[in-house]
Amino acid sequence: MRARLWDAPVRIVHWALVALILFSWWASEDHLNWHRWSGYTILGLVVFRVLWGFAGGGAARFASFVKGPGQVAAYARTLFDRAPSNVPGHNPMGGWSVLAILAVLLVQVGTGLFTVDIDAFEGGPLSDRVSFETGRAMAEIHELVFRVLQGLVVLHVAAVVFYLVYKRTNLIRPMVTGWRTFPSDPGLAGAPAWRFVLCVAVAAALAWFVSKGLRL
Repeated sequence: MRARLWDAPVRIVHWALVALILFSWWASEDHLNWHRWSGYTILGLVVFRVLWGFAGGGAARFASFVKGPGQVAAYARTLFDRAPSNVPGHNPMGGWSVLAILAVLLVQVGTGLFTVDIDAFEGGPLSDRVSFETGRAMAEIHELVFRVLQGLVVLHVAAVVFYLVYKRTNLIRPMVTGWRTFPSDPGLAGAPAWRFVLCVAVAAALAWFVSKGLRL
């Protein structure tokens, strides 16, 4: 049967992060002001996704896809089966990759808040809280973490292609439309609108507060 898999908040966050990561990469050299605002937006999106992982419904919840080592190992043993995957949402291995990407994005944005350029002309909103040497060290970590993020993104794309070609499972279409066909009803319930509004408000307020250097 055809059932709703990904709700609109999850899909919007997913594709917005794709666009903003690419935009931040492009703006990192000659458009630092845009780079900063892109980073604040990424921070808000990641914070929202973390909150939605607890307050959202169905496949959006961390509890639905973050599994222990035993379930991850059991799923890994079936990875090269040619049968299509009917897991309603992120599989046990993919769930941990989602957490890894969110964690790396938080570190990426967090280090960017303290960075300062080599001439001390440009810096993050919290760069005045640390020494010049610490700000430069943060800049180097910021660049290194981006390389890690690039690696995770490559692995993510490779996994999507693997599922599409080898396991005959299209993971892209549901992330666009929200719908997917299952052998039976996966029983994925949604979340009330007030939770969405509350999560958006908290994430937006935090991103705004950070953009102001933690000053009201």
